[in-house]
Amino acid sequence: MSVTAAASGFVVLLLTVTVVQCENGWDVSYTSTEICAVRGSTVDITCTYTYPSTVNNHDTTVQETFWFIKESNGIHVDLRTDPEYSGRVENLCGNNKCTLRITNLRESDSAVYKFRFTTNQPTGSLTGSAGVTVSVTGLHVQTEFPVLLKDSRISALRQCWYGVRMAGMLNHRDTTVQETFWFIKESNGIHVDLRTDPEYSGRVENLCGNNKCTLRISNLRESDSAVYKFRFTTNQPTGSFTGSAGVTLSVTDPQLQVHVRRSTANPSSTWTELTCHSRCQLPDHLSYVWYNNNKPVGQKKYFHLRHFNAEDSYHCAIEGQERFPSPTVYAPKPPSVSVSPSGEIMEGSSVTLTCSSDANPAANYTWYKADEDSPTASGQIFTITNITAEHGGKYQCEAQNTHGRSKATLHLTVGAGKSVIIMNIIRLTLVVVLVPVLVWTLWTRMKKTLSLKSEVNEAVEMIESHNCPDYENVAAAAQTEDTEEQEDLV
Repeated sequence: MSVTAAASGFVVLLLTVTVVQCENGWDVSYTSTEICAVRGSTVDITCTYTYPSTVNNHDTTVQETFWFIKESNGIHVDLRTDPEYSGRVENLCGNNKCTLRITNLRESDSAVYKFRFTTNQPTGSLTGSAGVTVSVTGLHVQTEFPVLLKDSRISALRQCWYGVRMAGMLNHRDTTVQETFWFIKESNGIHVDLRTDPEYSGRVENLCGNNKCTLRISNLRESDSAVYKFRFTTNQPTGSFTGSAGVTLSVTDPQLQVHVRRSTANPSSTWTELTCHSRCQLPDHLSYVWYNNNKPVGQKKYFHLRHFNAEDSYHCAIEGQERFPSPTVYAPKPPSVSVSPSGEIMEGSSVTLTCSSDANPAANYTWYKADEDSPTASGQIFTITNITAEHGGKYQCEAQNTHGRSKATLHLTVGAGKSVIIMNIIRLTLVVVLVPVLVWTLWTRMKKTLSLKSEVNEAVEMIESHNCPDYENVAAAAQTEDTEEQEDLV
């Protein structure tokens, strides 16, 4: 059912103290400074005011009284003239007391309401400067603080407020609250009070008073994770209401993390601040325990170090919950480097260098080539495409986080590419094939020359033996032919 039907006129006064503004007998006081009201209800905002009866022998009379929320350049807008409040406001005044009544409240009515009165005196106007803060909302359940510790010795408190103060009566009967309880299970209109649920036996309390109820759950379990809703019933036929939104409770480990912050005011400073932080919202009064190399060293949420040594490690835990520690933070360990593909890298191919280090927080990586001052690349992975012989040599990977740094070196060997190998094969093939052919050709020609020379010598001997007159011509011809053969060989 709606709030209007179930609780028309509900008003909750959160703070009821008298606030007085006094200046030479000019006084304004509000009976309440904060009012929390339910949407659709009626609210009364009351103040009293006083003024001196005479000023400079002139009698004082009140000329105007009104309430306002808007003011500009000294002009105060009477709520009764504001279109947003048309037909919904009354200013009920008498005996120096004024009450602003707002009916059919809307969430847009949430504002600071102030009272002002004017008199016939030259300086006889006064505004109650403090005002009354009105918050208009639907009935709801709110959390005082979430406690998200598994197996905690700390109780989880869940609170709500509910409106039961009536501006009038329903069905001519005074409204009284008959029952208040919290539940997570509901079926066919039946809501199961947590106090009767066997799973919560001996672990829940419903602490109520002054229209405020607190659900206390002790010895939290992960199975307690649920949406908790509050319900109350009254003696009115339609006087039951459930806070529909509910409160979502998540029970889990505290999920602690250590945040590291170094001094930035002085670059040369070595101060480091460690903070024990949880992704869950935890109560401020919890105590923390710090560990250096697994030995307790402090009991504050913040831990300051003058030096963070490379061999040191730190973690934190909540006191009493030491079995749920944070991850350990430490400087990077010596990184390991790898090359893909492994083995000799050929010219023209691509190669990927990878650097990894055990560090917390996760490390930053920088690559350097031997004999070069500026970094070659940054990041955990370094890729070289279309590699050449100039890319070969020593590379150094540096891993660094807020606690320190560490380095590792690798040697990259670049071999000849396919084109170079093919050219070498061609050269070798030519040598292997052409040299024997050339030797055979020379040997054949030399053999032919020797044979021809032998024949010429035999012919000369025959001519000489027969005393042939043409001996000289024949010999000369043979000698000429022999010379031409030798020139051909050359």
